[in-house]
Amino acid sequence: MSDDGVGADKTNDGPRTVRFVIRRQPRERLDKYLRQRLKRISRHQIQKLIDAGGVTINDRVAKASAHVHRNDVLDVILPPPPARYLQPEPIPLDILYEDEHFIVVNKQAGLVIHPARSHLSGTLVNALAHHLACRSTALQTRGPGNFSSVGADIRRPGIVHRLDKNTTGVIVVAKRDTVHWRIARQFEDRSVLKAYLALVHGEIEGIGGVVDEAIGKHPTIREAYAVRRDSTGKSSVTLYRVRERYRGYTLVELELKSGRTHQIRVHLAYIGHPIAGDILYGGEPVGWPQLDDPPVPMGSRRFLPYARSRDEAEQLEAESDRRDDLIMRHAALHAALLRLVHPVTNQPMTFTAPLHEPMVTLVRQLRQRPAPGQVAGEGYWVDVAAALMRGQ
Repeated sequence: MSDDGVGADKTNDGPRTVRFVIRRQPRERLDKYLRQRLKRISRHQIQKLIDAGGVTINDRVAKASAHVHRNDVLDVILPPPPARYLQPEPIPLDILYEDEHFIVVNKQAGLVIHPARSHLSGTLVNALAHHLACRSTALQTRGPGNFSSVGADIRRPGIVHRLDKNTTGVIVVAKRDTVHWRIARQFEDRSVLKAYLALVHGEIEGIGGVVDEAIGKHPTIREAYAVRRDSTGKSSVTLYRVRERYRGYTLVELELKSGRTHQIRVHLAYIGHPIAGDILYGGEPVGWPQLDDPPVPMGSRRFLPYARSRDEAEQLEAESDRRDDLIMRHAALHAALLRLVHPVTNQPMTFTAPLHEPMVTLVRQLRQRPAPGQVAGEGYWVDVAAALMRGQ
């Protein structure tokens, strides 16, 4: 936001970043300037935020003693606000890594990340509240530990990035505000590596490619997004690589160079290969009959800003719910790998998440129905064999 109150949020899906464009000459230090404008954050929190590199002036990390001048652009990464009425719930979690600074979870399908109007309970945040409370109690019974502040953090665990409700895989949760800001800075700078696996309809030509198409809100479907070439579109780049080929399907690895809502789903549908099970974006539910008789998806036409209407999607979802031969009821999309730098030790870390059911069963079945053609021989990140190890 500017001095006269005009606001801007730089990111659509990731850390919440507030921008200040200085229109007047404030003649004051950065920390004092922010204390006057960030009314809901304490002086101590602002100091920690600046020390953690969460504030930049003209794209350069700033110190608290820096002075703010006219026409400077300040970007401030803010922690998530406290969640209201947060009830700890004993929801099972697949934890890939945990230390006193952050947790890495392999999220299952159907789990919403944080409470919202339509999901006040049963979320990842509710599950983490329970996990952290139990963890803190266990440590306290064994003597002093470094989880003394976890009780406060339970009501605002540091959700640094998000996954769709039915997208499975790696997600990072910070335990401390400082850690949240440091990890958020890596996401903001696009210095993290995020690699996904998706099972798509059809056999993709070649071994991979790049989709460089802006994404914005769908013009007529409220909950959907689409390729947009007008002022509402935000730059979005997705790299895809063919990892395995099956009759009527392709397993692709995807690397994001931006972090837009529904980016992978929109881009794959745009090239005529919607994700299997992704009903809204033109994919089809996949059951046992569809393994040997692959459907031609409704979203198979290329270069359309395509999504089913909400009514069409709900009708197909209702029909799917009545089927007892279905394997994949939702998008076969999995956040398989995340690479970042530890926010305290500065050591590079890589987290790989095994596939969840039913996607693991679907891929194993399709491996028995291979199709000829080239696959990416190098330059990929995900170990598919390791991703299929669940249950073995």
